[in-house]
Amino acid sequence: MFMKKLLFFVFMLTVAQVATAQSARLLADKIVAIVGDKIVLRSDLVNYIDDMKRGGSEVPENAECFILERMMQDKALILQAEKDSLPVSDEEVEAELDQRIRYFIMQYGGKEAFEQIAGRTIYQVKEDFRKSIREGRLAKSMREKIVEYVKITPNEVKDYHSRIPKDSLPFYETELVIGQIVMHPKAGRELEKFAQDELSDYRRQIESGMKSFETMARLYSEDPGSKQNGGRYEINKSQKDWDPDFKNAAFRLKEGQISPVIKSKFGYHIIQMVSRNGDDAVIRHILRVPQILDEDIDITKNKLDSVRNKLVEGALSFGEAVDKFSDDQNSKFTGGIMSGQGGNFVTIDELDKNLIPYLDKIKVGEFSAPMVYKDEQEKQAVRIVFLQNRTEPHRENLRDDYDRVAQRALAEKKERTVEKWFQGKLPTYYVMVDKDYQQCESLRTAFPNYVSK
Repeated sequence: MFMKKLLFFVFMLTVAQVATAQSARLLADKIVAIVGDKIVLRSDLVNYIDDMKRGGSEVPENAECFILERMMQDKALILQAEKDSLPVSDEEVEAELDQRIRYFIMQYGGKEAFEQIAGRTIYQVKEDFRKSIREGRLAKSMREKIVEYVKITPNEVKDYHSRIPKDSLPFYETELVIGQIVMHPKAGRELEKFAQDELSDYRRQIESGMKSFETMARLYSEDPGSKQNGGRYEINKSQKDWDPDFKNAAFRLKEGQISPVIKSKFGYHIIQMVSRNGDDAVIRHILRVPQILDEDIDITKNKLDSVRNKLVEGALSFGEAVDKFSDDQNSKFTGGIMSGQGGNFVTIDELDKNLIPYLDKIKVGEFSAPMVYKDEQEKQAVRIVFLQNRTEPHRENLRDDYDRVAQRALAEKKERTVEKWFQGKLPTYYVMVDKDYQQCESLRTAFPNYVSK
């Protein structure tokens, strides 16, 4: 319970720099800075720093001075964004609120648990933080507008890298750029029909009162994420991470109703609508996955082997092959390239352990033979792997690491551009800083014309 309360606290402070709008708190609080018509409260400042500590972030020296400067800069960005009429739609704000709240509902195990810990309803939480979400998006949009046309040249990248002391350059272990084309074997018609017939029988038993949906889900569902919970999920109509066929079938149901057998990318289901409140619903489902036979796997291997031959012959590019043949939806957005903490580069410890032995058998630029494996959903799958690049352990250099050095150099250049914008814009705003923060040298530098009170 303590960890859940801590998570909620971190969420509230991350969502907004304003903790609450209760009148008692406002009376006891203190305005420590004003930029234009935007205020910063002392509680905002203290809570932000406490949030950093609880989250394990390194708190800088003179934290109050540093954080107050950043918060005041955000207020200036918001003012300019409002002046420039940068668009932030109600839909964007609502979507971000929904996304954040759904995450915590999942963390706590349900809407009721979330509301109990928060001490208020979902509606009240949204109302508390709608304004600050909007302001946060305005500040972000304004910052993006300021650096919209900032580019970096090769000479600037070289100069940036030359300024880093050699003993401070990062060291990288072996890294790889790997692409994959994934196919899921299809079950034969007889086994597909067998799975459908099983679910139809489960539905008949539940509707006749012989068994409860929850019991049947615990006994027979092949969804590891909900099996022990009786097939239960909380779902929102606007969520994008649900299979659309599954979600649409669920929201066509009335409370207590059970769907006919429906198909999704995961297999076959029956769904029960437990309760519904607008676009929020509690459902249960039972998943059956048609059995994959060795002959189904062999058919898929042969298909992928034909794709591999075209790649080796040069009759097909890897990107085209991914787009045409891969069943891995995530790969389609990256051209089939796996991603890790280093972007497109992945380290050995980030890879599927079953894949590692195969990498010794292919050279850079080569394609593996089709391999059988189980994906993240424990579904049988077949893939071919493309080893696009491999680096040996090394100290950072421009030949091997140009892209990541360029990204850092560009980020630094953008930050300088934003700082220059502040230098030109901040003197045009009324700025007040509380006398308790007169000792902050960074504030005097960033806001040389501020009024002290």
